Amino acid sequence: MDRLIKQYIIICETTSQMLNTDGLLKSKGIRTELMPTPGEYGSICTTAIAFAAEDKRNATKILKDEGIAESLEIFPYQSRKLAGLMNRLKDQIISSGFQQVMEKIENGEELTKEEIVLLLKCESKSEKAALFQAADQMRKEIIGDTVEIRGAIEFSNYCKKKCNYCGIRNGCATPKRYRMTVKEVMERVYELHELGIKTVILQSGEDEYYTPEILIDMIRRIKKETKMGITLSIGERSYETYRALREAGANNFLLKIETTNPQIFNVIHPDDDFDTRMECSRWLKELGYANGSGNMIGLPGQTEEDIAEDILFFKKMRIHMIGIGPFIPAKGTPFENYETGSVDLTLKAVAVTRLVCKNVYLPATTALASIDPDGQTKALKSGANTIMLISTPDKYRINYQIYSNKNMVDLSSALKSVAESGRQLPEYLKIHSKEVV
Repeated sequence: MDRLIKQYIIICETTSQMLNTDGLLKSKGIRTELMPTPGEYGSICTTAIAFAAEDKRNATKILKDEGIAESLEIFPYQSRKLAGLMNRLKDQIISSGFQQVMEKIENGEELTKEEIVLLLKCESKSEKAALFQAADQMRKEIIGDTVEIRGAIEFSNYCKKKCNYCGIRNGCATPKRYRMTVKEVMERVYELHELGIKTVILQSGEDEYYTPEILIDMIRRIKKETKMGITLSIGERSYETYRALREAGANNFLLKIETTNPQIFNVIHPDDDFDTRMECSRWLKELGYANGSGNMIGLPGQTEEDIAEDILFFKKMRIHMIGIGPFIPAKGTPFENYETGSVDLTLKAVAVTRLVCKNVYLPATTALASIDPDGQTKALKSGANTIMLISTPDKYRINYQIYSNKNMVDLSSALKSVAESGRQLPEYLKIHSKEVV
């Protein structure tokens, strides 16, 4: 049996224990990597330490010699299989190539880039139905039927960057600029806490007005007064700042790669650097954040091969949360007359990402809801498991328009999508009967 196991994982009780244990093993010559905890062993928003099966004896001895073995749990790790998938697809009309890829998924085998592209390019109704069915089964077996609900507070729409697609880019005259005070942020945090929501997302443009000291004060207050999980989405910062924010209590960080094609990245980010973005992603992983990333579907010049590379990047980086949404043009930007991304291709990208990356959080994105009223329901049926409520105060939210005609996803619309997809609300959500769809 052990010969069939290629990796083992260590489950720690705290982030500090995980980082210390990982550092210890690395210092002793054990090659490790950090990965989202498999659902059967804990929350996938936590991080496990993975190492090769041939290192198990040595790693166990090191942990025992250091006196910490008894406080840790070590489990075999094998890629998730989808038992019975082909039997469930037996009545579907699918090509031989598509069938071969589905068989690999059923057996838990890794997909190649070419096989990922084949799935992304499937066009027949039956093959797309089979793809979504497989992704939905993978989601159900790993995470279950509960949809995670999180609240996002967009606390500033100032940004120093000039990204060509973004409606809050530096120099864009469309939005009225605003900055929320810590008091205003806390008022929204309290409302989310009263609703029972466990994680708040603090999102902004790259606004240096919010110094590390201001952000640390905000993080510490949220932790002290609500004990909520905190996701930051504030762009590129220094390693020292990321570390200080992590030590203050931030749990997760969302920094989208947007595309792993350096040429397309440079086109959409005229004053940014692809290597810097990649380095920031590695820093966040190293510091023990539950790492978030994502891409846009339908960027100018993008191909299915590019999207496949994105998905392989998410897998290689062991990303915890992956936001996949269609490109939507924003008024007042250089890209305002470009074509909107495809809902169909976005849903296929969500499904394939679930099948390749497996134990990750996949949001049914706001962008999908903005171009298709049923977009979030469709995403939930295609492998997604998370909805993010827009919790920015009414007087500000209209001006946080990264793209035009943004759907301000509220609790009512989230409940509707959950009900229509046949999924369940989390037990922690405190809602009144009149709010249930």
